[in-house]
Amino acid sequence: MLPYFVREGLANLRRTKFAAFASTSTITVALVLVGAFGVVGYEAKVVSGALREQAGEMEAFIDQDAGEQTKEALHSRIQTMPGVARAEFISHEEAAKIFRREFGEEAAAFEDPTFLPASIRVEMTPPYARPDSMTRIAALIEGWKGVDDVVLNRDLLTQVAQNRRLINTVGLVLGGVVVLAAVILVANTIRLTIYARRLLIRTMKLVGATDRFVRRPFLVEGTVQGLVGGLAASGIVWTLYRVLFRQLGQAPMPVSVEGTLLGGLVGLGGLLGWIGAYFAARRFIQNVELH
Repeated sequence: MLPYFVREGLANLRRTKFAAFASTSTITVALVLVGAFGVVGYEAKVVSGALREQAGEMEAFIDQDAGEQTKEALHSRIQTMPGVARAEFISHEEAAKIFRREFGEEAAAFEDPTFLPASIRVEMTPPYARPDSMTRIAALIEGWKGVDDVVLNRDLLTQVAQNRRLINTVGLVLGGVVVLAAVILVANTIRLTIYARRLLIRTMKLVGATDRFVRRPFLVEGTVQGLVGGLAASGIVWTLYRVLFRQLGQAPMPVSVEGTLLGGLVGLGGLLGWIGAYFAARRFIQNVELH
C-alpha cells in the first residue's frame, strides 16, 4: 500500500503545481529565517561564552605579610573548590612583568610590592560563571586568613547573563511565529487540494475507504513539500553563511554544528509539511458530505 500512497501524493503535487510551489516557497523562506536565527543564536552563544569566560574570572589578592606556606595553602584550597576550573598563582615578580607588558616601561615606578601584591587568578567553570555563584564564592574566599581582597567584574557578569536571556527569548518568539506561519500555509494548500478533489474523496468514502486511507496521500504531499523546502533553505543558509563569514574573515562554525543545523532544517521542513497536511486533511476529509 505504501507505493500507492507515495504515488498518489506525488501525483497531487503535479496536479496543483502552483499551489505546491507557493507552499514550498513559503516553507523555504520560513526555514531560511529559522536558519538565520540559528546562525545568529550560535554566534551569540560563542560571543557570550567568550565574554562569560572573561567575566568568569576573579582575582584573590594575598596579604603582604603572608608567608610562602600560607600562599601555597590558599592556592591549594582554591583549586579544590567546586566550580573552579583553574587557579593560577601570580607572584609579585610575575605581576610586575604583566603590568610592564601592558603599560610599557613607564610602569616600573609602580612595581613596589604594595601596588602589585601576589594574587591567585581563579577561572570558574561555565555553570558557576554566574553573578550569584561567583559573588558567593568571592565572599567565601575573602573571609579566609591571608586574603586581602577578591576582585570580580559583577557588572559584566550580570550584563552577559541578561543579554543571553534576551537573545534566547527573542529567537524563540520570532522562530515560533515563522514556523507557525509555515504550518498554516501548508495547511491551506492541502485544503485547496482536498477541496478540488472532494468528489473523488466522496466516491472513495462511499465505497468503504476510511478517513485514514484517504488522508495518507495528502500527508505524503505535505511531507515532500516540507522536505524540498528544507533542502532549498539549507542550501541558501549554507551559501549565505559561507559568503558572509568569508567576507568578515571569521572562522566558520564547526562541521558538526553546521551539519546539525542544515540537517535540522531539512527535518524541520518535513515535519512542518506533515503537521500542516495532517490537520488540514483530518478536518476537511471528515467534513466531506456523502450525499
